[in-house]
Amino acid sequence: MGELHDLTALDAAAAVRRREVSPVELVEHALDRIARLDEQVGAFVTITADSARTEAKAAEQAVLAAGDPGALPRLHGVPTAIKDLNMVAGVPTKLGSAAFADFVPDYDDNVVRLLRAAGTISVGKTATPELGLPCYTETDIGPPARTPWDPTRTAGGSSGGAAAAVASGFVPITQGSDGGGSIRIPASVCGLVGLKPSRGRVSRGPMDIDATRLSVLGPLARTVRDAAAFLDAVAIPQPGDPDLLLVPADGFLAWCDRDPGRLRIGRYLVSPIQSDVDPQVRDAWEQASELLASLGHAIEDIAAPIPPAAIPLFETVWAVSAATAPVEPGLEGRLRPLTHYLRERGRAVTGPQFATALGLLNVHARRGIAASAHLDAVLTPTVAMLPRPVGWFQEPDGDPAQDFERQKQFTPYTAIYNTTGQPAISLPLYQSTEGLPIGVMLVGRPGGEAALLSLAAQLEAAQPWHDRRPQIWSA
Repeated sequence: MGELHDLTALDAAAAVRRREVSPVELVEHALDRIARLDEQVGAFVTITADSARTEAKAAEQAVLAAGDPGALPRLHGVPTAIKDLNMVAGVPTKLGSAAFADFVPDYDDNVVRLLRAAGTISVGKTATPELGLPCYTETDIGPPARTPWDPTRTAGGSSGGAAAAVASGFVPITQGSDGGGSIRIPASVCGLVGLKPSRGRVSRGPMDIDATRLSVLGPLARTVRDAAAFLDAVAIPQPGDPDLLLVPADGFLAWCDRDPGRLRIGRYLVSPIQSDVDPQVRDAWEQASELLASLGHAIEDIAAPIPPAAIPLFETVWAVSAATAPVEPGLEGRLRPLTHYLRERGRAVTGPQFATALGLLNVHARRGIAASAHLDAVLTPTVAMLPRPVGWFQEPDGDPAQDFERQKQFTPYTAIYNTTGQPAISLPLYQSTEGLPIGVMLVGRPGGEAALLSLAAQLEAAQPWHDRRPQIWSA
């Protein structure tokens, strides 16, 4: 079986059901690796060792008491972690900010409760940038999150800690969130599968105050099958959810074993955000196109579905979202310069201006979906550049406006699909000549996670990446 951290989430759960390994052993192994190695990558902001051990012992007793181990939840006994933007009752939730350093919620987010019901055991909260706003994870409350492939470089954001935790072999799967690329960006940077589900697929309750509806919840995993199993666990409509999306009768994981058939796949490289695409990223996109064609799919060049005129609208909506974060007035001084900059931009927007921007953004989204309705999927790079050095976004003088512009240059593809609400997945198909991960992004039809996972699983089978691991893996 090798080392316990070599197991995927589904493999670990299967080993638990066969009683080859216990939940206690899995959790202790995870906690040991975090204690020894996390200072290299900065994945965690809070460790919940006591509650994890308590839950692991209960999970072990459930295995011993089960007459039919197959009746246990699919992910029973699997260690995981929760992004520190999501609420876990009684656990500090710092939102990546010194302004929330003392905040402890008294309730669980629905996604946390559903993951627990699926049998997973959280070992802590993963690092996120302040309020989840940047695409890199550098804060005032802890070390930067770094990709284990080169710890001088960022793990991306805003689910940077979550990605670093999985890529370092601390836990096999983590929960992330994505409002402009925050699952897919760190997945690309850390060499993982990162799935942004469709808008409304995963409940954001019970306290969802995001009027923009840009952000969704989803997994970071080492395999497509693990990502699908995560989605099966949490794609369960909850009371009060505004959307009711159909779930496949046999679940999402079953689609990973289905031939996707011959698909019509569009591709583009020129984003509505002008950016210089690294030659190695371009090559990866070309190679992915060739791989898809070799599998029998029809590839065609298309224009980006969203025009440049939509970008200022997205920025307006994003800034208003930053401005509406409930920061107590006396704690505003603890916020980072980028957060101040975005909140000031947001506060300068009137109510009618915000409503107009959001409405026009929805118009562009509808048109973009219509323009690609003849396609089964769309292929782009995930990000335009190789993983950036820690501190790069704030160079040379820490100007937050320049920081924001650099973020746009780094990730010109991802936010489009938060606007349209379509599912999108980053796959770690390639590496640079320096050995750095390069992800490619596939976008599905609205509500089309099942078909998208089928295609992603086909690519994984054709060009596996599971055994590609950074040096920290063997530590």
